[in-house]
Amino acid sequence: MPPTQTQTKTQPQTQTQTEPAATTFTAMRAATRDDYQVIAQHAGRFFEELPGRVLTHLTLLAGDTGGYAVDRLTHSLQTATRAQRDGRDDEYVVCALLHDIGDTLACSNHADLAATILEPFVSEKNHWIVKQHAIFQGYYFFHHLGLDRDMRDRFRDHEWWRDCAEFCEKYDQNSFDRDYDTLPLEAFEPIVRKVFAEPRKTIYRQEGTT
Repeated sequence: MPPTQTQTKTQPQTQTQTEPAATTFTAMRAATRDDYQVIAQHAGRFFEELPGRVLTHLTLLAGDTGGYAVDRLTHSLQTATRAQRDGRDDEYVVCALLHDIGDTLACSNHADLAATILEPFVSEKNHWIVKQHAIFQGYYFFHHLGLDRDMRDRFRDHEWWRDCAEFCEKYDQNSFDRDYDTLPLEAFEPIVRKVFAEPRKTIYRQEGTT
C-alpha cells in the first residue's frame, strides 16, 4: 500500500547528557549500596526514554495489513482517534493506541503483551479491557474460523464486561476504514509521554513512596 501520513516514524526525544560512571562488579552478590546508587542513576535515565521507545515500537506496526484494508499502525491510530473524539480521557486513548502493540512479538497473545506494558501506568479497569480485548473482539469473527464467538461470555459476570464490549464495538472492530480522517502518531505523542511519565505501581519502589 502507498505510504500515508500515519506511517511517519516518530523518533524519541533525547537529550545530550553526561553518562554516569559504570560499576565494575561481576556478580550481583558482590555489589555495594554505592554500586546500586550508580545503577539507579542509569535506570532513571533509561526510564525517562520509555515513552520514546513506545512510540518508536508503534511505528513497527506500519506497512503490514495482515490482510485488512489498512495496516496495523493505521488501525491503532484510528482506534485511538475514535476514542479521543468520543471524549475519552488521555489514559483510555493511550490504551486504545497501544492495544495491538503486541502484534509484532506476541502473535499468539498480543493483548497480554500490550496489557503488560500498560499495567504499571493505568487503572485496573483499563488494564483489564486491554488484556481481554482479543477475546471480546472475537465476537465479530471467531465463528468464521470455527471458534466460539461467545467466548467473551466466560466473563459475563465481571464488573468490566460491558466496558470491554463497548471498547471493541465503538472503537476497535470498526477501525479499518481507509477513508476515515485518522490522526497521525505525532498527535498522540504528548499524551503517551504523560501516561508513561510515572508508574502507579512497581516492585522497584517502596510502598507509599512517589
